[in-house]
Amino acid sequence: MSARFLTSQVASLVVRPAPFLRRRISVEGTSRLSFRPMAAAAPASGDGLKKGIAEFYDESSGIWENIWGDHMHHGFYEAESSATLAGHRDAQVRMVEEALRFAGVSDDPLKKPMRIVDVGCGIGGSSRYLAKKYGAQVQGITLSPVQAKRAQDLTMAAELADKVSFQVADALEQPFPDGQFDLVWSMESGEHMPDKEKFVREMARVAAPGGIIIIVTWGHRDLLPSEEELKPDEINFLNKICKAYYLPKLCSAADYVHIAGSLLLQDIKIADWSDNVYPFWPAFIKSALTWNGLTSLLRSGWKAIKGALVVPLMMKGFKKGLIKYTIITCRKPE
Repeated sequence: MSARFLTSQVASLVVRPAPFLRRRISVEGTSRLSFRPMAAAAPASGDGLKKGIAEFYDESSGIWENIWGDHMHHGFYEAESSATLAGHRDAQVRMVEEALRFAGVSDDPLKKPMRIVDVGCGIGGSSRYLAKKYGAQVQGITLSPVQAKRAQDLTMAAELADKVSFQVADALEQPFPDGQFDLVWSMESGEHMPDKEKFVREMARVAAPGGIIIIVTWGHRDLLPSEEELKPDEINFLNKICKAYYLPKLCSAADYVHIAGSLLLQDIKIADWSDNVYPFWPAFIKSALTWNGLTSLLRSGWKAIKGALVVPLMMKGFKKGLIKYTIITCRKPE
């Protein structure tokens, strides 16, 4: 595949950004609490899905690090602002800080988290940041052996190997004992989980009594009271994105609230940050059309190329209000 062909394919799909209204949603304000995840677009469970996710990130992590740095997640922007490459890295750190602030994680030396797990750790950007911020012991897990090794290499280079470690492990079967972590952190990994209820249950299991759980994830819009499921055209649209990114199914913020409530988790809060992450997507398109972006993409492999080619669909999904970027926080009872 030539760089010119890829450029034309990406450019032809670009849609214009649109502003969003930022809104915070209380638990009482969610529109529907029944758990009806979207129909699967990839293998719903098992080794096939895990293998696909691992290979996708084995291929794409190097591209991301080369262009965007070691935080493998969106940045947090002011609504309707423009993202730049240099500004995006600041915005990624701001995303971490906004999530901690929203969850009420304390900086008090007597209350700050000292044991943290990073579920879906990527190459360890959040893990290292949290370790330095709190002086905490952090353990990261990922399905990608390439990510785990790169995360450990970067951690050794940062002289944090005594604080931060990584391993290949499944978030639905975490290799940790019950009640181990003061902070259970998941930044943009929940969308890959084939069983959202088991995902939250595992996070609650490894949380210490009183521990805080933070989930930042993609999802679909909440269903209206009159709806039993998304519209067929909406499901078909999301299936195209899910197939490219190895997302077995998406659910809504209301579904996460329902799951957290059923597990008797406390202080459940959610917020819609869709407008605050949208500026990333036009910037991603611009970065992909640079020589560095194109050559990196072409060297990476077909899975990463397919992911890049559906980025305009992500933009359209956000514009339509079908795709949502949500933070969910809660606390395990004392």
